[in-house]
Amino acid sequence: MTKISAAITAVGGYVPDHILTNKMLEEMVETNDEWITTRTGIKERRILKDTTLGTSYLAIKAAEDLIRRKNIDVKEIDLVIVGTATPDTLVASTAAYVTSQIGATNAFAYDLLAACSSFLFGMSTAASYIQSGRYKKVLLIGADKMSSIVDYTDRTTCIIFGDGAGAALFEPNEEGLGLQDEYLRSDGTGRQFLSMNAGGSVLPASEETVKNKQHYIFQEGKSVFKFAVSNMADAAAKIMERNNLINTDIDWLVPHQANKRIIDATANRMGLKEESKILINIQKYGNTTSGTLPLVLSDFEKQFKKGDNLVFAAFGGGFTWGSIYLKWAYNS
Repeated sequence: MTKISAAITAVGGYVPDHILTNKMLEEMVETNDEWITTRTGIKERRILKDTTLGTSYLAIKAAEDLIRRKNIDVKEIDLVIVGTATPDTLVASTAAYVTSQIGATNAFAYDLLAACSSFLFGMSTAASYIQSGRYKKVLLIGADKMSSIVDYTDRTTCIIFGDGAGAALFEPNEEGLGLQDEYLRSDGTGRQFLSMNAGGSVLPASEETVKNKQHYIFQEGKSVFKFAVSNMADAAAKIMERNNLINTDIDWLVPHQANKRIIDATANRMGLKEESKILINIQKYGNTTSGTLPLVLSDFEKQFKKGDNLVFAAFGGGFTWGSIYLKWAYNS
């Protein structure tokens, strides 16, 4: 019996039109373009300005882009997973709404929340459904409207985050392509360093929480940076070691776009000498949280060739982190 693996067969992406540049941020907080660029690699980020629209809008647009590229029948989709840290609401499923809006009437849907690692963890989940043989088409979307939880008077966070979404379709593969291995980890003791403190069951919304700005994302930069640099790099190195891969075996590093210095540290740990192998779009979008990995796939899809070795690496609040080794399944 032929072993079934789970391969990505289509991708899509979407970012809003409005561009928030470093120069514009200089007028909002005490910072400057050189400081931001040197420390993060970010030059601009996209913002969904319409306050009546939420993360679902971004996710729908990314899904529609994938559907157009692949020309698929949405009624064949079995499952839709939306990885997000900013769901439309905390109760009603954002994924369920997205699924209805794109017309995937035969699919069930749910949200997956693992901060910036949501899409990475979602890859494992989508692949497991496919490999079980139970479902044939799983649509995984990573989407976040980070501007909805960013305090634009806080220079430690407002320079980092942007809005955006990406999507990937997983289908069965019998050629040995697709997801090969995963190394996923979490450490809940780190949640104090990167979080949105109010709005959940521990600290429900109140006049006091709003006054204290506790519904905005908080980050203790030094602690997060230190943990991210070591663990994201370690995870990528671990996945290479487990699969007997050396640097020349890797065609592409697909890293979470949180900070260029973290990306560089991961690439160095993997021994990647060619910058062309390291996929970076952080300069255009900033950190779109759950959207970074699929947006990279969407932006660079035309460069991938069937059989290429891709290593994904991510790190997020919680803490959550890990790496996935995947063989690309098609030529664009």
